Amino acid sequence: MTKTVKETECLIIGTGIAGATCAYIAARAGIKVCLLTKRSDPTLTNTDRAQGGIVYKGQGDSPEMLKQDILKAGRYINSFSAVDFLAENGPKVVKDVLIDDLKVEFSHLKGPEDEYFDLTREGAHSVNRILYCEDQTGKKIEQALIDVLRKTENVEIVTNATAIDLITLQHHSTDIQTRYLMEDRCIGAYVFSDVTKDVHTILAQYTVLATGGLGDIFMHSTNETGTVGDGIVMAKRAGARALNMEFMQFHPTTLYLPGARRFLISEAVRGEGARLKNLRGEYFMERYNPELKDLAPRDEVSVAIWQEMIENSEDHVLLDIADFVEEDVPARFPNIYATCLEAGIDITKEPVPVVPAAHYFCGGVLVGNFGRTTLNGLYAIGEVSCTGLHGANRLASTSLLEGLTWGYFAAHDIAGNINSGCTIDAKKLGSARDWIATGTVENEDPALIAQDWATIKSTMWNYVGIVRTRPRMKIAMESLRHMYLRIEEFYKEIPVSKDIISLFNGIQAAILVAEAALRNRESIGCHLLKTARGEERPYPAMRRNYIP
Repeated sequence: MTKTVKETECLIIGTGIAGATCAYIAARAGIKVCLLTKRSDPTLTNTDRAQGGIVYKGQGDSPEMLKQDILKAGRYINSFSAVDFLAENGPKVVKDVLIDDLKVEFSHLKGPEDEYFDLTREGAHSVNRILYCEDQTGKKIEQALIDVLRKTENVEIVTNATAIDLITLQHHSTDIQTRYLMEDRCIGAYVFSDVTKDVHTILAQYTVLATGGLGDIFMHSTNETGTVGDGIVMAKRAGARALNMEFMQFHPTTLYLPGARRFLISEAVRGEGARLKNLRGEYFMERYNPELKDLAPRDEVSVAIWQEMIENSEDHVLLDIADFVEEDVPARFPNIYATCLEAGIDITKEPVPVVPAAHYFCGGVLVGNFGRTTLNGLYAIGEVSCTGLHGANRLASTSLLEGLTWGYFAAHDIAGNINSGCTIDAKKLGSARDWIATGTVENEDPALIAQDWATIKSTMWNYVGIVRTRPRMKIAMESLRHMYLRIEEFYKEIPVSKDIISLFNGIQAAILVAEAALRNRESIGCHLLKTARGEERPYPAMRRNYIP
């Protein structure tokens, strides 16, 4: 493979709201940025798929009210520091970046000239505080960010570029003295080009992971294809700490079409009044949460649907929009309406068949309030990170806000470091060795890769899914560890490629989730454990009020 070395001040891997915001703010501060995506189009991200909205501030709202809602949804095992940080700073960043600067066209009460936003409400929120753009909020934000980045001189966007591994001084330097460093440092990444088939060495003063979560390691997922935990696995291999890896949030409502990829039916639909019922016509959420009913936290709604499906031997439930949503549904939810209509379902006249699917990962690479990981020189922002904000379960519409806020402050932190001279000298930066190619066996077998993925996804869905038992998780661990040994050998024999990198990272991500789930013996939030008799394992009493 051709030796290619690139140097930049800030390397950002991932182009969703977190990575794109970080690139924009860093560039605005004069920092040279290299922004990578493994896809051909930088807008193909989970952000682009986000329908519902982004938390802002509502009538009579306050940071304290938002904190309480986040903590209640997260089962009070959230990081109080992260919750404070988001509640105090998040809405300000929304106004600075999205409203005032990029002028994203969020829905207003009457029209764009009206100064009042049409704020909606989703599950577990105490007030209407969510900005939205019809049912394409993420798409509008993502497009605005990428459009401005394409016009920014000191930002280079590189597509079809798959990160293989992070480069650290202790692991990859040719300078023998780096072995004796008390603390390691990240200095960039090895990146595979799907266009040239070469591995590039990209060296950077600071590296930012914004690679998203790992929902695509499950059989049913709302995530962009290939979202398999690359950043988390790379960070772990480099020595960074990960946390809360058992907390995979399942979205309660995705369109159920046998054989088709799951399409998200936004929680905002229930926020506007839609209700869930089983195939016998019974509206069931009142039995599971008499207070919040269909607007209960996502983990509760997902489990309720799962329970109804199991007890009634049904493969889906129904979401009744037609009888309860008073708004003009095609105008309020044009993308959902059009997609369902294309599938032969008129949501203004008939209920929608829905099932839960893996949606948002609440764990990840441990970071503080500026996105710094436990490895020097490495930041993680967005879904790849564990800020502690979500605790055991994410509050609706906080994901876009978290990515935006941590991307914003990580960029300012990096710019401050570089401008104040907190950088690594050129000799150390240039001491990184080239990528060492391994495999010689040409042309990996697509059938083998497809079969391995089918096994990983079905194992995670059936054994480490919405409802878990220790016997199931032990079976999952045995199967996944056995697979890993075989895939590792395969990885060494085959020349590096995008598909091989994805499979190698995906099996490791699956093991990390299964291991964490098996270690956590208490049922809480997204991690719902049942005993052999089907009883839920109670979590110790931690339901205390938040004290500012």
